[in-house]
Amino acid sequence: MTTMVQEAPVDLVRQHQVVTALRAFLPESSILFDHEDVKPYECDGLTAYRQVPMVVALPETEEQVCRILRTCHKMRVPVVARGAGTGLSGGALPLGNGVLLSLAKFMRIIEVDERARTARVQPGVRNLAISDAVAPLGLYYAPDPGSQIACSIGGNVAENSGGIHCLKYGITVHNILKLRIATIEGDILGIGADALDASGYDLLALMTGSEGMLGVVTEVTVRLLPKPEYAQVVMAAFDKIEKAGQAVADVIAAGIVPAGFEVMDQAATRAVEQLVKSGYRTDVAAVVLCEADGTREEVADDVRRVQHVMEKSGAVQTEVSRDEAQRLRFWAGRMAAFSAAGAISPDYYCMDGTIPRKRLGEVLRKITGLETKYGLRCANVFHAGDGNLHPLILYDANQPGELERTEAFGAEILELCLEVGGTITGEHGVGVEKINSMCVQFKSAELETFHRVKRAFDEHGLLNPGKAVPTLHRCAEYGRMHVHRGQEKFPDLPRF
Repeated sequence: MTTMVQEAPVDLVRQHQVVTALRAFLPESSILFDHEDVKPYECDGLTAYRQVPMVVALPETEEQVCRILRTCHKMRVPVVARGAGTGLSGGALPLGNGVLLSLAKFMRIIEVDERARTARVQPGVRNLAISDAVAPLGLYYAPDPGSQIACSIGGNVAENSGGIHCLKYGITVHNILKLRIATIEGDILGIGADALDASGYDLLALMTGSEGMLGVVTEVTVRLLPKPEYAQVVMAAFDKIEKAGQAVADVIAAGIVPAGFEVMDQAATRAVEQLVKSGYRTDVAAVVLCEADGTREEVADDVRRVQHVMEKSGAVQTEVSRDEAQRLRFWAGRMAAFSAAGAISPDYYCMDGTIPRKRLGEVLRKITGLETKYGLRCANVFHAGDGNLHPLILYDANQPGELERTEAFGAEILELCLEVGGTITGEHGVGVEKINSMCVQFKSAELETFHRVKRAFDEHGLLNPGKAVPTLHRCAEYGRMHVHRGQEKFPDLPRF
């Protein structure tokens, strides 16, 4: 089995037709088609999957986006929209016979309304750039993916991204008010409202997390929040991973809602300490970070209660951040976990599943068993408060068979998530990476409903085809080839 997409010969006649049609309204500098120019767009953050696009279009205005889509619809050319390309599920993987529509030039913050606490931004604006722009007003944008320094808000909408502080403040869908969406026919839809609710069907929720399959985001109105007065982090060390998992459940059960709640196992903390020096203990099974924010009085009370629960749950040590510098240093380690994995392994494969909090210890123990089964190391970091796991499977793509074993390992983790009542993704999306796992999570009737929604917005299946929702035929083939537990779970199926 191989997941590396081979570069098929480009249909030069088709390519010429598309380029000619786009040149009718786009400057030559906004159309790329030479191999060396389109090669950098061959993958997103999931680098195991690659495909060079036939054409890359780089519009600068909403009208140009609409005309590109209108042209592709008329010519029946598939389109994949791309933001910063930091996605980890292959959602922005291009097609060899299609147009990659890059929103990289849409980087303007259009308007900030301090009184309403909102900002209108273009989809290419970086997540962190929003908070930086409104910081002088004492405001910020809450969702903070690990890639927030680079990821774009349009991509966050497409994947319904989360982050470290989303347990208390919500994920992307909870922090946006309105969208402007370009349809495949080149029409603009205004979705949502400035008010707390909008009449009609909740299309805002439908579009958020739709992975570019229903429309192309051209503008986002985000909610802004006042920056908390004060924040502190409790760092707790545990000698058993099960105790750390139980502590997470116990804190939530005590009625405490932390601003951030993260767990890293020993493999992760050791990797991070080599790179960042955040002050984590590396001689314990797991480290838990629990942040409280609010007024100083609220924080002091929450910190006291968190420490009490952690110690009661079996923490061998708790430490509270002394000042803002140490608080940021604690978080810097967690934010650097993916980079740290890259520093200790030639390649790593970041999974993304969500489970009930009470099953954290059990699932982590079983993941340890899978390391032995597949002969691969796995470092675990996760948004503990909402049970969102991010196992980092370490491998070497240059070693024959390691990528295939890594995929099988990852697939079994996803099935484990389903077995305990979870889901196959928390924030990274399905893309191409988890499309077979969708056959396990959803029944045929449910998948057909997804396809009906897709057809309502995109009758000919031109927007990001082959992603997120598998065909019933694919699932039938997968079901026939799927074998019993203990053997390979994800067989050699074509990815597109």
